[in-house]
Amino acid sequence: MPQPQKEAEKHNFEEKNLSEIKIPISVLSDRSLATLEAVVVYMKDTLNLTYHQIAELLNRDDRTIWTCYNRAAKKRGK
Repeated sequence: MPQPQKEAEKHNFEEKNLSEIKIPISVLSDRSLATLEAVVVYMKDTLNLTYHQIAELLNRDDRTIWTCYNRAAKKRGK
């Protein structure tokens, strides 16, 4: 029986080696964003991770990640 899409994505995420995720220092060059905001934006927009995946990787609550992403969007004018 095929797995639902979300289960398949979750499974693939869990198999990834966390040491493979590298964040370039240039992400922090936008001084208008806080460090966490810049990292979250990079992980969401470039790595296409969900809020939940980012929260697990950074050991933060999902709501914190959502808030950081949305604050960054306001600061960037999006």
